[in-house]
Amino acid sequence: MNALTNTPTDPGTPDRALTAAQLVPNALLRTPDVCAVTGMARPTLYEAMAKGLFPRPIKLGEKSSAWPASECNAVLAARIRGATEDEIRALVVELTAARKHRI
Repeated sequence: MNALTNTPTDPGTPDRALTAAQLVPNALLRTPDVCAVTGMARPTLYEAMAKGLFPRPIKLGEKSSAWPASECNAVLAARIRGATEDEIRALVVELTAARKHRI
């Protein structure tokens, strides 16, 4: 296993890199990571947030923000199962509200 890229070095193993969300479920993902995990370009990500189809990030500091990997995974799972936009909006509201109750 290549520790820097988290990819197998053995030619006989599948060539599959794990994402930060898979490695650490409670990870905080920065914008480039969220774009990579979701397949959305940055403008599309911010458009989805404006429409309520993706949670807004958590402020880490004055100039930095990140998304909980678990929230990104929940939205992606909803999309995969074919949830409607209204269902995804409701999920985003639920995820955002649940932030206040996390330990």
